[in-house]
Amino acid sequence: MADREPHPPANAPLVRRIPSGTWDSHMHVVDPVAYALGPTAAYRPSTHSLAQALAFEESVGIRNIVLVQPSIYGFDNACLLDALRRLGPQRGRGVVQFDPAATSPVTLDEWHALGVRGVRLNIQSSGGEVDPHRLSLQLHQYADAVRRLDWVVQVYVPMPLIALLEPIVPALNVRFCIDHIGHPTLKDHSGSDPYQIPGFSSLVRLLQGGNTYVKLSAPYRFSQVPNHSDVEPIAKELIGLFGTTRVVFATDWPHTRFEGLDIRPWIETVLDWCAEDEALRERLFRGNAEDLWDVGRA
Repeated sequence: MADREPHPPANAPLVRRIPSGTWDSHMHVVDPVAYALGPTAAYRPSTHSLAQALAFEESVGIRNIVLVQPSIYGFDNACLLDALRRLGPQRGRGVVQFDPAATSPVTLDEWHALGVRGVRLNIQSSGGEVDPHRLSLQLHQYADAVRRLDWVVQVYVPMPLIALLEPIVPALNVRFCIDHIGHPTLKDHSGSDPYQIPGFSSLVRLLQGGNTYVKLSAPYRFSQVPNHSDVEPIAKELIGLFGTTRVVFATDWPHTRFEGLDIRPWIETVLDWCAEDEALRERLFRGNAEDLWDVGRA
């Protein structure tokens, strides 16, 4: 048997360090000129096309991507779906938003054929108070709508609200995904113990349950320091516990509301955290995502 090629050293170009077949589990395409924003859109981004997205992904050595519906388009998934049609299901997946009471199974089947594998509920971006009973009803409605297709129910919530999810998620009977490391509240946290952060223990218990995943992405959305070092204890704890099973890497390109940000140092940092553990790298950047996004299954 031939010797396995050694993993590129830490000073190698990023495109050589990223594992082959890596999935970017969270990114967006937006075009406010060709696709009108929703009436409640909180911001107007510049255009970031599929061609631009693929050029960025190629520059860091990533081929496979998950297109996620941004809040600015609401339930109008046209921009995402058109991009997914051009991309093809062999290297692309999609996460949409829709009204479960008004979207037919036929429509969901059509989206499934394009590569859609999830529905997103964005609570963090909408703000406001969250009623636990209403949240439970919403999540059950979405789970009931997508369960037969084996889709993911994905949420973007601030970490303190994960305590509300803890009793709900086990009863949904679907794969569940939490965006952006659970969006921890770090403003008043200066220690190195992530279990002191409200909601972190609930996140860990959900991940232990077996159906929940978390995205290792977008530290700039909650970090309180320029180099995001305050995120390290949280990320390392999650990687140490669930890096080979329930954590998926993502870039959050094009970093809406943080446009122009260079995400490459974050990718390098995550690779450094994997050290020489090749199995961890493969799962964190590829294998866990393939499990979550139904890659390789009919």
